[in-house]
Amino acid sequence: MSETTQANPVFSVRKLWKVFGPKAAKVPGDQAYAGLSAAELRARTGCTAAVRDVSFDVHPGEVFVVMGLSGSGKSTLVRCLTRLIEPTAGSLVMDGEDVLAMDSGRLRELRRHRASMVFQNFGLLPHRSVLDNVAYGLEIQGMGKAERREVAARMVDKVGLEGLGERRPGQLSGGQQQRVGLARALAVDPEVMLFDEPFSALDPLIRRDMQEEVIRLHHEEGRTMVFITHDLNEALRLGDRILLMRDGEVVQLGTPEEIVANPADDYVRDFVRDVPREQVISVRRAMRPAADGEAGTGTALAPGALVSEAIEAVARTGEPARVLDGEKLLGVVGHEQLLAVVAGNGGGAGTSPAEEAAEAAVEDAAEDDSAGADRDGDSASGASESDSGAGDKDSADHGDSDNGKAVAGV
Repeated sequence: MSETTQANPVFSVRKLWKVFGPKAAKVPGDQAYAGLSAAELRARTGCTAAVRDVSFDVHPGEVFVVMGLSGSGKSTLVRCLTRLIEPTAGSLVMDGEDVLAMDSGRLRELRRHRASMVFQNFGLLPHRSVLDNVAYGLEIQGMGKAERREVAARMVDKVGLEGLGERRPGQLSGGQQQRVGLARALAVDPEVMLFDEPFSALDPLIRRDMQEEVIRLHHEEGRTMVFITHDLNEALRLGDRILLMRDGEVVQLGTPEEIVANPADDYVRDFVRDVPREQVISVRRAMRPAADGEAGTGTALAPGALVSEAIEAVARTGEPARVLDGEKLLGVVGHEQLLAVVAGNGGGAGTSPAEEAAEAAVEDAAEDDSAGADRDGDSASGASESDSGAGDKDSADHGDSDNGKAVAGV
């Protein structure tokens, strides 16, 4: 996972809808349908809202994961991003350009050069060699044979298929075939890569290898990725942020730690119930204020260190570990805090005790300064308070035709 910037999103999606059925265009704007469940909407209108009023941004360099069960709308959503499926309503912007306003020529350019897609069913051409499959997108772009095969050879090596360039897809394992699909997507040097459940058909060990491959490639290249999955462990492992969907709607959007620590509702809570919390939650959420004598002892950990790291440190030394931001002591984590996280009672919503103590100290210092400056002052600042109120059908039906359009960039 990577550090991402909040400026100039690659994709900016606002109030996006995809409705299948008769008079689908009338559904998004009709308030009479706003509160209906998916089943009620079908009964009233005969329509299915596969994507329903969805908004999010994808930032440069991040791995943005869309997760949900079969029928949640996740695969329809990713196809809407390049208009392989036409959205019914809403706003879709890529790098400041309105995707929904693009003509056919501009849309082809987007699919050929700016976005590449990796599919679950590989989409390889069985009569072509590995090299020629990888070079196919470059061929569609008009690149000469010698040049495109040279680029393809580099991509084949990059994804770990050295020496297999002249084989046919039928001579490869499932994991190797998916590596060919990954190399083909990389060959056109896209700005963003879209993955539609690419590893769900693979055996568990091969699936893990492919996840490692995606992580490695992302670390090497920093390319923006949108990754679709139904597997929570895969989402937590790969994602900088996760958008969780149900019945076409967004249930929760946040970092893996935010979703595990603060599930939005019982649906999300059910999803994350069996997640090893110590492998997701950081010590920043688990720490407590340091007691007298604890400031200079114990293993030093960064605020973003996982609780699992703190468990090892505390078990090794027998004393609380210190959480340091540079030279500043933020708090400590001991046996009690670590056990609370593992048991599901710690690292949850709100501010940690150490963070609350730090905030209180800052407020006390500010009040002292104010009193010193004007002992007869009104101290109105002490009264300030923040107003914190504030059909997927899982795309297999679209598969072959969508794969052809995305690979060929048409």
